[in-house]
Amino acid sequence: MPEEFRIEIPQIDPRWARSLVSLAAVVLAALALLSSAVYSVGTESVGVIQRFGRYVGTVDPGLRFKLPLGIDKVTILPVKRQLKMEFGFGTAGARDQFQMSREQDREADMVTGDLNAAHVEWVVQYEISDPEQFLFNLREPADTLRDLAESVMREVVGDRTVDEVLTIGRQGIENAAITKLTDLVTGLEMGLRVQQVQLKNVHPPSAVQASFDEVNRAQQEREEMINRANGEYNKVVPRARGEAERKIESAEGYAVKRVNEAKGDVARFAALLEQYEKAPDVTRQRLYLETISEILPKLGSKVILDADVQQFLPLMNLQQFKPEKN
Repeated sequence: MPEEFRIEIPQIDPRWARSLVSLAAVVLAALALLSSAVYSVGTESVGVIQRFGRYVGTVDPGLRFKLPLGIDKVTILPVKRQLKMEFGFGTAGARDQFQMSREQDREADMVTGDLNAAHVEWVVQYEISDPEQFLFNLREPADTLRDLAESVMREVVGDRTVDEVLTIGRQGIENAAITKLTDLVTGLEMGLRVQQVQLKNVHPPSAVQASFDEVNRAQQEREEMINRANGEYNKVVPRARGEAERKIESAEGYAVKRVNEAKGDVARFAALLEQYEKAPDVTRQRLYLETISEILPKLGSKVILDADVQQFLPLMNLQQFKPEKN
């Protein structure tokens, strides 16, 4: 090889090499120790600290430190997040392993109180209320909650008829289930708070679905006809009652009018009789004249003859008998 291309490699002292290796090992150990001592808690969670397996306490969200080398163990629990469990169905993409139903058909198929079958799908929403109880009182609190929820729902559905389960009894089932489940969770000190039990899809088994649909349609038609009849009743009956009241009031008014008129006639006749008894001739003459004055204007053209007249024609004014022009 030509001399101008020759490269000389300096020799490293073995003592320096051993020092560098030791320093790198120390740095790596320090980094590993630091990484095991630092952790973070999310905004919706708390950290439960165990030191040599014994519960020490909880820490709030943020960047935290713990004793390394396995001395402290931290379990992150989402205490401010609403959790849920689905029974009889499952939502795709759920991150919580306890949310999905593992045996959907078995969980949803139930027997009602009248020995009919029903397919019931429901949801339980809950949250972690006490981290210490949740971690240490039961070995598998989430699995236990699933078993309790299924047991309670079967009990509540088994106390009702199939018509209640499918139609009008949904709200009552939800209320009864959340009450019973809350009592069980509180009694077992599971560290959980049940927030809601909600029925989702409730229907009869597929083998009898068509028959139930026919029954539901018949019930809906019956309700529709009843509502229509009630509407006609509310429209016709009040109108008839108003008409009847109007006629009754009109008749009562006419009766009062006639009674008052009769009383007036009686009073007038009594007064006239009193005057007649005082002066019969004068009163008789006055009554005669008053009657004639009322009757004669209604007769129109009239001719008054004297019974002793001998020549009728010369005394008459024939002009007054001309027919009136229309």
